[in-house]
Amino acid sequence: MSGAVDLAAVKARSEAAARAADNATPAPGGSVVEVTEATFQAEVIDRSFQVPVLIDLWADWCQPCKQLSPILERLAAEAGGTWILAKIDVDANPRISQALQVQSIPTVFAAIGGQLVPGFQGALPEPQVREFVGALVKAASQAGLSGAVADATDEATAAEVPVDPRFGEAEAALEAGQFDLAAKRYQAILDAEPANTEAALALRQVRLLERLQDIDPKLVARAETAPDDVPAQLAAADYALSRSDVDGALGRLLGLVRRVSGDDRDAVRERLIEYFDLLGPDDPRVAPARRALANALF
Repeated sequence: MSGAVDLAAVKARSEAAARAADNATPAPGGSVVEVTEATFQAEVIDRSFQVPVLIDLWADWCQPCKQLSPILERLAAEAGGTWILAKIDVDANPRISQALQVQSIPTVFAAIGGQLVPGFQGALPEPQVREFVGALVKAASQAGLSGAVADATDEATAAEVPVDPRFGEAEAALEAGQFDLAAKRYQAILDAEPANTEAALALRQVRLLERLQDIDPKLVARAETAPDDVPAQLAAADYALSRSDVDGALGRLLGLVRRVSGDDRDAVRERLIEYFDLLGPDDPRVAPARRALANALF
């Protein structure tokens, strides 16, 4: 299908994602990091493209901070890397608190996909803090940003794995136009190795090609007069992506996800995440679209 996302780039994108994950690996200390003005971009903004980041603005003289901070640190430790706690001393880093327009402390913000999200002020009871963290993690997960930061040793080991002949068999089926067989072969790899990123990306590409092969032109045309018709909008977005109109495909679905709810919203969200994976983390359109999706869901 002319203009479809290039499957040959899947491996390169996977390697780029691994490099991004390596750059976001927490410093010694695990899920809690001390952040300064010099490290804010890397430790908070950049890292939030991998996992959600909770920002705790505090000071030594602040008594409520001494109640809240231990709760946040304990929850971060329990989370095992599925989110990161960034602690910022406002006295030592006044420009950060000024930029965030902090009026009192403790104050909590969150960062998802590079987007700062207001949290709460004051020392809330632990149940309410847990509720906020749960909502944060759910929004990040729905936006495709969740998951523990990869262990550097595991990444190094994975890089040494030789070329897998199963991929050659799947790619041969794809080149022959046997999409169903190719999908089955990629799915077999995933069944055996659920964390195989390359197989997951390749399977998404095959599913897109399958949909495009069977696309109904009438359904695509209906999307222009039925803005809330989810099947029509999904088909039109697929068609736009196949014609290299990435902005059109993303814009169509980001508008739709704000207008629908329930199962329809889940279907649109999942299609957007599929597009993000297909385009890859280095595509400049992905990060803004991830932020827009997170804002729509959070």
